[in-house]
Amino acid sequence: MHTTFILDVFHREIVGWQVTNHMRESLARDALTMALAAKFRAGEDVSGLVHHSDRGVQFRSIRYGETLAESEIVASVGSRGDSYDNAMAEALNSVFKAELIDRKVWSGLIEVMAETSKWVAWYNKTRLHSAIGYRPPFEVHSEWINQSATEPAAA
Repeated sequence: MHTTFILDVFHREIVGWQVTNHMRESLARDALTMALAAKFRAGEDVSGLVHHSDRGVQFRSIRYGETLAESEIVASVGSRGDSYDNAMAEALNSVFKAELIDRKVWSGLIEVMAETSKWVAWYNKTRLHSAIGYRPPFEVHSEWINQSATEPAAA
């Protein structure tokens, strides 16, 4: 099974994810579509954001690039063979495996998808992160939204 996450690095929230039994382009594009839908529902402008990924073929496909371009998101791809370029994604994948995947034997894709959904909700709303002051991503994101709403617009 293969999992892809889209992580908002500002507040460490998983904004998109997908679990499948293949590594085709649709794995990554479905996770990206989920992330874009979440941002649009929240009223957040994604134009100008930078989307960083490794050099996996699913992230370099024409359709994936078109989805980024349609949303005016800048694509950034790590250098070949350098896991440090994508350290946050690698760390998230390690946490996912340690906290969920490696803890049991799974019956199949449907079970992994259901439990991943629960884990992502817990990760975003409850799990504390040292990089954001030992707070959950949802709290940091909500605080940012409230602060942005009360600040006067720049002239």
